[in-house]
Amino acid sequence: MPARITVLIPSCNRSGTLAVTLTGLCFQEYQDFAVVISDQSNTLVYHDPSVQTAVRLLEKKGHQVQQLANLPRRGLAQQRQFLLDSVESRYCLYLDDDVLLEPFVIGNMLQAQEEEDTGFVGQALIGLSYRNDYRPHQQAIELWEGPVEPELVTPQHASWQRHTLHNAANILHVQEKMQLSPNMQRKYKVAWVGGCVLYDVQKLRETGGFEFWKEIPEEHVGEDVLAQLRVMKRYGGCGLIPSGAYHQEAPTTIVNRKFDIPKELAL
Repeated sequence: MPARITVLIPSCNRSGTLAVTLTGLCFQEYQDFAVVISDQSNTLVYHDPSVQTAVRLLEKKGHQVQQLANLPRRGLAQQRQFLLDSVESRYCLYLDDDVLLEPFVIGNMLQAQEEEDTGFVGQALIGLSYRNDYRPHQQAIELWEGPVEPELVTPQHASWQRHTLHNAANILHVQEKMQLSPNMQRKYKVAWVGGCVLYDVQKLRETGGFEFWKEIPEEHVGEDVLAQLRVMKRYGGCGLIPSGAYHQEAPTTIVNRKFDIPKELAL
């Protein structure tokens, strides 16, 4: 019987940050998950001793870990679809290879998903180097006071500006101001969430997943954004606060950012 959640990690030339990401998974309070890593590195990250130590610890704790290679590179959208094609569980957590999770994260995300039966829930990434960089003008938050409902969000809508809440350490400052704890979780409205998103697999597939990779250039950004916008339009989606997801702030591996998918493809 498959695990309830499959954690999907796209990786490329980041063995150090991947090892940290996997270590965070080792100590999650919720334990019913498997892990699939899809690597596109010049030299596969699986040769790295730190990565293998974390993989072995996950396996020791009873988690199945698949270490796949997806070459040649055909862009992040194809990489994410490749991962989605491997999933047999009801839920999948897309987790970037440079994100460190606190122990409560996966359990809280699953709780929210089961409460709402929505398309996705996400935890925004916190950049701790911005811990003392306060940006009140970017910290407006719209809480869901009732059930999470479908929403149409596009770059042309005012709701697109919600994305500024996820800059720097804004979400950390907001949750501190609201005095929230993992036991006092709130759901809020988003434009999208990057780096740590739990999907209902069937709902993601029904809205096309990342199959649009065949329609776009190999070099692109925003593939996760478009998938979320399509899911949110039909099934709804939300962010969760407090967040326990921390960005390791490694340099981006995507240099050419000219083709921004949400601005090029229709919902």
